[in-house]
Amino acid sequence: MSQYPEKTCSIDRLIRHPKLIETAKSGVKTQQRRDGVYAWPGEVFELDGTAFVVTDLQRERLGDMTDEHAKAEGYPNLESYRALILSMHPGMTWEPEHLVWVHSFKIKQDD
Repeated sequence: MSQYPEKTCSIDRLIRHPKLIETAKSGVKTQQRRDGVYAWPGEVFELDGTAFVVTDLQRERLGDMTDEHAKAEGYPNLESYRALILSMHPGMTWEPEHLVWVHSFKIKQDD
């Protein structure tokens, strides 16, 4: 995986909150933004018995996020996503130029 940097955390820590796990299992949540790399495309992870495959990994600025991106994260709109992120990280500010890794994934189909 030379086109991607080394992982900063393990794939099993990509999605941990129970509500987000359920949203992913329902097929609504298809992306997870993180400061570091947790998985590379093609890798498989499991959430409560459901297998997912990582389909893409892209670098993106927070300021480039749209309501559609927030929906892919499992939130109704960008403002609700931003409010939750800021409430989870006291003292953090929303910096539009801040770069994050966008992990895209889908439910793995049996081959």
